[in-house]
Amino acid sequence: MKYELLIAKRFLQSNRKRGMISFINTFAILGITLGTAALVIALAIVGGFEKELREKVIGFTSHIQVTGFQNKPLLHYHETSEKISKQISNVQSVFPFAAKEVLIRSKENIEGVFLKGIEAEQVNSSLNKYIVGSTQKQIISNIRSEIVLGKKLANKLNVKLNDKVIVFDVPNLKDGIQPRAKQFIVSGIYESGMAEYDDIIAFTDLPSAQKLFQLENSATGFDIILNDISQAETTSKEIQKLAGYPHYSQTVFSLYRNLFSWLELQKKPIPLILGLITIVAVVNIIGAILMLILERTKEIGILKSLGSSNKEISRIFLMQGMFIGIVGMILGNALGLSYCLLEQKFHFFSLNADVYFMSNVPILLKWENFAIVSLSVLVLSFFAALIPSKAITKINIILRIFFLLICGYGDF
Repeated sequence: MKYELLIAKRFLQSNRKRGMISFINTFAILGITLGTAALVIALAIVGGFEKELREKVIGFTSHIQVTGFQNKPLLHYHETSEKISKQISNVQSVFPFAAKEVLIRSKENIEGVFLKGIEAEQVNSSLNKYIVGSTQKQIISNIRSEIVLGKKLANKLNVKLNDKVIVFDVPNLKDGIQPRAKQFIVSGIYESGMAEYDDIIAFTDLPSAQKLFQLENSATGFDIILNDISQAETTSKEIQKLAGYPHYSQTVFSLYRNLFSWLELQKKPIPLILGLITIVAVVNIIGAILMLILERTKEIGILKSLGSSNKEISRIFLMQGMFIGIVGMILGNALGLSYCLLEQKFHFFSLNADVYFMSNVPILLKWENFAIVSLSVLVLSFFAALIPSKAITKINIILRIFFLLICGYGDF
């Protein structure tokens, strides 16, 4: 063991007898711990928000949505969907739908909703994971007219499973189409945690929606799932070119531009916050090492008199600074990980779903975040300890000899 490491270890052990120095070291370690934990938690929450929003938005829509210009019905949708599936390689699946704003009435209330008629395959692939109650294994069937409501909407209407509701299609009277009404049975209730969906969107089977909207053998659009969502913009242009008028292709990022812009806005203050936390941690280390140097002036004089160079003495205090950084980093990671795991299990903090699109704080744990934070803390600890350790070269040799003669060899 090099003598610098041995002396650094003795300094740390003897600091326990020195109340002020021990307090300063503890305070510096606490600062690093809290800073590291804050970094880990902030990155986990931001990542969780992004993941949850992407999954829920895409789960209720698709990667790409094709509709008709000016809400024109799309004729021959079977042929168009097959053409898109076969000729565009990035397309995984195509689901036609019929959707429109309608009025829904129960015995006690009436609400305006967006009714979307979808195929059974699409229910199983996207909607099924949000179902919190259903009357049967197959949530929507073509045997009877069934409807799936959001939990918040069901509470407003005061309905439960197997209750009957009436849906009114209110078309533009200028088109000469008479209003139509159809009775549905509540076969399922879903909860996504996003008020924008749970309160507004209802689902039924495609034939029932076509009959209600008098679309006959037409659809109002396609939900398209891609193999690679990063190529969504390019694929959307290919679909637009292939389908032609009156088809209008949009990616999920275009449809929900405001939502994804809000998400990006939430991420922008993170570097500033993390920068401030980092500055506090660096100042803590610098202050702690400076106090150690001032308290150990006598010992520095002894080491210099015994032939130690400034570089070797600086290395001693650099090791103490790294010790503070490593201990704080380990404790900070443990604290941050513990909070994230507990929050995932117990959900200590609730959110307003009307504002944040989810009811609980989302957490996404990624080992890359822990690695980046830990490496950053170690690098900053090294440079923070390097700055005050260089102050040793400024200590006057005469002062060190004075302490050596007057005070003796000191306590190692």
